[in-house]
Amino acid sequence: MINLIKAKERQKEAAANADKPPVKEQTATHLRLQRDISELNLPPTCTIEFPNGKDDLMYFDLTIIPDEGYYMGGIFPFSFQIPPLYPHDAPKVKCKIKVYHPNIDVEGNVCLNILREDWKPVLNINTVIYGIYHLFLEPNPDDPLNHDAAAQLRDNPQMFEHDVRGTMYGESKDGVYFDRCFDI
Repeated sequence: MINLIKAKERQKEAAANADKPPVKEQTATHLRLQRDISELNLPPTCTIEFPNGKDDLMYFDLTIIPDEGYYMGGIFPFSFQIPPLYPHDAPKVKCKIKVYHPNIDVEGNVCLNILREDWKPVLNINTVIYGIYHLFLEPNPDDPLNHDAAAQLRDNPQMFEHDVRGTMYGESKDGVYFDRCFDI
């Protein structure tokens, strides 16, 4: 009889809660990501956007518009995909346009040590954003994905600057057409 009463109580409780939306359980990844996003301190030339709304923090876009260096004035959009095991696994970051850069290949892969072997759970989204931002201020020819761009930066910085400017306007380089990154 007691089990029947408890079952009826559970049915009444379930019926009362039926029109309420289910409470979404927060995982450790979501809690950490919420903290990382709330503590962001973006450089003034960076913006972040959540295309799926603020409820989906696992995917967002970053736009960098450098105000100095070889890439000054260009608009460089990136996508961030946060893995389910974040912060134990690094975010997956891709440049959404083709850019002539020693540390970014034409598929948009980014060569940044903290996104690979140097990732540690104590690092956060802010650290990654500043790392990518820094690549536009000071490209690193010693750890390249685009070996031709890295060699050109090392051996002939003036020609590298010329080619960066041309490709930012949508010109091709070595048979590869690059995306115009002004007013995209």
